[in-house]
Amino acid sequence: MVEAKSTTTIAAVRARLGDPRFSLVSVPDALPRTKPKALDFALPLCRGEYVVVYDAEDVPDTDQLWKAALRFRDAPDIVCLQAKLVIDNGQRNWLTALFAGEYAGLFTVLLPALARWRLPMPLGGTSNHFRLKALRELGGWDAYNVTEDADLGMRLARLRLRVEVLDSVTSEAAPVHLLPWIGQRTRWMKGWMQTFIVHNRDPGKLLAEMGLPAMLAFEALVLGMIITPILHCGFALVLLLVWITGAGGVDGAAWTLFYLAVLALGYGSALAMTTLGLMRLKRTGLLPAQLLLPLYWLLIGFASMRAAHDLMVRPFYWFKSPHRPEASVKPRRGEPAQPAGRRVPT
Repeated sequence: MVEAKSTTTIAAVRARLGDPRFSLVSVPDALPRTKPKALDFALPLCRGEYVVVYDAEDVPDTDQLWKAALRFRDAPDIVCLQAKLVIDNGQRNWLTALFAGEYAGLFTVLLPALARWRLPMPLGGTSNHFRLKALRELGGWDAYNVTEDADLGMRLARLRLRVEVLDSVTSEAAPVHLLPWIGQRTRWMKGWMQTFIVHNRDPGKLLAEMGLPAMLAFEALVLGMIITPILHCGFALVLLLVWITGAGGVDGAAWTLFYLAVLALGYGSALAMTTLGLMRLKRTGLLPAQLLLPLYWLLIGFASMRAAHDLMVRPFYWFKSPHRPEASVKPRRGEPAQPAGRRVPT
């Protein structure tokens, strides 16, 4: 399923179409040029009882579909299973190491906890397994939301449908250069803003559908994702100005202790979640790079401010992240090596 405008990607897919079980669906070129629009185009073509979304660069566990089918069979109330996304090029540089730590904390710590507590769970955009009937009843994806996975997770929560994390891994590569990372993160943050705005159009209805605990979790999670990086940039700027000018801060030891406690809580909780996630994945070699988390948050804050501007001037623009197979990444047992190839935007 590729947009007709993406001629490079179409050529790359056609070159690999040797298996009769797979086919290429070319999505007509029309606005909005987004992944969810393409998914909605393909949804009526789906057959069977289940459907799964994979990005082109994904490398799922070879038994992932089997595990998903068994879990759906054993738990009829589950309508969506999110596999664990793992960054497989975290050792490439400091940026990919921080990205890998972020994903480790998100997919092995936070999302499993949200699923266990039956709270709204943003999906990962790939390796999403659905019951086809439920997905169609939801109306598919929001074609205008550039982080369609987050929005769909919230709509599942509004209908109080059960979502769970599947105990299976899908590997993918993080952007290795800063500019593609900024473009991708800008799109993600813009999508979070869209999701927050759309679902808060009628707070009373949101409360009635989600219930109070789930609504509070949604507000805290999504609003926190949006404003925390920007506030981090603001506080960093104030500290820099204080250091340069030598100006004093707020008087009083109590306030100083309060600020230090907030700082320790923010960094401490993030580092704890990242550390736990990397330990669960047995990738402790990436732990030293996590000390650069304050710098990483500054970059996220910059992307968030770009996202706010994007939301006003081009709300539905979809930055296509370039992906290239990592020649240095060793395949898992039983999988063929992936040769380095042409960069394919998705």
